[in-house]
Amino acid sequence: MSSSFVIACVGKPSAGKSSFLNAVTDATAKVGNFPFTTIEPNQGVAYYPLDCPCVKHGVTSRCKPRHGWCTNGRRFVPVRMLDVAGLVPGASEGRGLGNKFLDDLRHADVLIHVVDASGTTDDNGRETKGYDPINDIQWLRGEIDAWVFGNLERRWPGIVRRHVATKAPAVDTLHAQLGGYGTTRDIVQRAMDTVVRTSLIASKDELAQWTLDDLHVFVGVFLDHRFPTIVALNKIDMPDSGKNIASIVKRYHANVRDGVSEENIVLTSALAECFLRRMVKQNYIHYTTGDDDFVSKDDDTNMQLKEMDEKTRRRLGNIRDLVLFRYGSTGVQDVIVRAVQVLGFVPVFPVKSVTSFGASNGESPAFQDCVLVRNGTTVREFARKLHNRLDVGYAGAETVGGIQLAEDDIIVAGKNNIIKITTIGA
Repeated sequence: MSSSFVIACVGKPSAGKSSFLNAVTDATAKVGNFPFTTIEPNQGVAYYPLDCPCVKHGVTSRCKPRHGWCTNGRRFVPVRMLDVAGLVPGASEGRGLGNKFLDDLRHADVLIHVVDASGTTDDNGRETKGYDPINDIQWLRGEIDAWVFGNLERRWPGIVRRHVATKAPAVDTLHAQLGGYGTTRDIVQRAMDTVVRTSLIASKDELAQWTLDDLHVFVGVFLDHRFPTIVALNKIDMPDSGKNIASIVKRYHANVRDGVSEENIVLTSALAECFLRRMVKQNYIHYTTGDDDFVSKDDDTNMQLKEMDEKTRRRLGNIRDLVLFRYGSTGVQDVIVRAVQVLGFVPVFPVKSVTSFGASNGESPAFQDCVLVRNGTTVREFARKLHNRLDVGYAGAETVGGIQLAEDDIIVAGKNNIIKITTIGA
């Protein structure tokens, strides 16, 4: 059972995007089956961790997810990842793989921008010294802005004439023009609501009175809603990274700039995560992604782990000191968590029984499915999302304790997100 949103990973050459993708889409994850019918060459699957209700309801031993896995009540739910190539200055003008880069973005719900925090690669990914990573954050937003605004600017006089002639609501006119960017009317409406609430445009929803500057302001607000961006500041263990991180945090502290806010900046070391995972597979250490430390045979001689040579010991020591102890983790899992959180998704567990949480008997697998849905989703909308037959034959729904749910009840995590749907004749 799938979650329908897509996380796109972008980054200039040599920023560490490939290492980041390897770290979050480990091909040897415990369960290799995905709820997605087709995985294209530039797509992968990452896993979003959350607390599974199997602990609260005492069925941990029977918790058997169909997709992903659950370990001691920590559930890992699969989410789609898209590797977007071609990010170079001038992408909006077709440089590099610019056209493909922008076309791929249309499929994304949220962006992860992998940025080289060390300042050792320039804007084209060539080796250098002293490069300011803030430039990369700015020109990603600049390329997307130029793409959307440029297309609208060229056609704006004709758009306004048709808008006036048809007397259509401003949101409908704008959605008709922005639909090609994979947006929904709701996103356009939220962008317009922001413009009206903050009085960023004097004439607000009177498109005929908008100047090109007004249009540009609206595009900026629209992009904030359409392409929320998580900045993964990578290579945090490199010599100049600390200085650059401090500069970046200062710029975005308490401010949303370039489509980025401070809470959406996450410190990462993708190479460290990849190396730690390799050491786990080779049985040198015990480590779980997201942990703030690992255990080796040096730490606990009773553990059934291999002895390591001095080179490996030294590299692991550096990761422990420069990444885990300094920053609390490698950060790669935190990026995925933040990407899902910024979209406001809620985990929902459809079950056949709200007492056994599986089939009718108490020995069947429990909590086999978990679906991430947008905040504000109603019970009936959830039924429709699961399967058209559940919508057509919908007879009712209930949650834990036999509490009946109205079809327009909004699903809230921890309150009514364990749901049994009943159909006519069932």
